[in-house]
Amino acid sequence: MIRRNVRARFHRVYWQPPNLPEDRPFVVVPNHHGWHDGYIMYLALTKLKISFVDWITEFDSFPLFRYVGGMPFPADDPARRATTIRQSLQWMQRGGSLLLFAETELHRPPELLSFGRMLEFVRKKVPNSLILPVAIRYELSVHERPEAIVRFGSPTEDGQAARVAIEALLKLPFCPTRLDVLAEGTGDVNERWTLPKLGRKPSP
Repeated sequence: MIRRNVRARFHRVYWQPPNLPEDRPFVVVPNHHGWHDGYIMYLALTKLKISFVDWITEFDSFPLFRYVGGMPFPADDPARRATTIRQSLQWMQRGGSLLLFAETELHRPPELLSFGRMLEFVRKKVPNSLILPVAIRYELSVHERPEAIVRFGSPTEDGQAARVAIEALLKLPFCPTRLDVLAEGTGDVNERWTLPKLGRKPSP
């Protein structure tokens, strides 16, 4: 479903994959400027073979996401959130990673919101973890559908350094020829349709 949705909604998804140290759990922290951020991160982390869990505020509206690492994190249920946090920490202590939208809410670009306390809380509880900053940007100009660009920064142990890295990555110019393709989407109408040439039949 995720792959089909991305293929239908985007022209193409580009990325700059990272070089990662082995055997370290990550707190993967992307900005949260787009509705499709979770889908795109699923594609990227799956491609990197990073096993991860993800906290979803509206989990009950998307229960099938439990099969791809989604965990309930409802704003109005502290007990459920506490259970998710405890299980996530246990998961990370066994070597798994956490996808965390540290800004805590979806919002319009280009600004970054301040990171919530949960990022540092997780880092303290799993001290061998690294923060992996990710910048996701959307471009709609020369194609019928938007293009998405995913760039990874260097792993760090500092939340503020991760935030600065994301800000810098978001400002980089978009040059498709210098990036790899993470996912193919749907071509423009002129790329998909081939109209027959019109011609007059010769006279008998």
